[in-house]
Amino acid sequence: MTILYIYLVIINFISGFFFYIDKKAAIKARTRIPEKTLHLFEFIGGVFANIVLIYLIRHKNQKFSYWIWTWMIFIVWGCLIYFLKQYAS
Repeated sequence: MTILYIYLVIINFISGFFFYIDKKAAIKARTRIPEKTLHLFEFIGGVFANIVLIYLIRHKNQKFSYWIWTWMIFIVWGCLIYFLKQYAS
């Protein structure tokens, strides 16, 4: 379980970094990171940082299609961690 937590910390830093870079690119009208890439990082575990950053830096918070996919991935990860914690001991 400890390895999972270490992995999640690392992947959330990476995911949050890309989310922040996309926000800065949006402000400066530069090339953006595709939403599929952001969702991929969320799917592999970086969703927790992105959920916080959606509200903290106000990025993609008004785009419902992005928001709903992020929350669905968040729920899946929450359930996965819950069940792993319950049944892995």
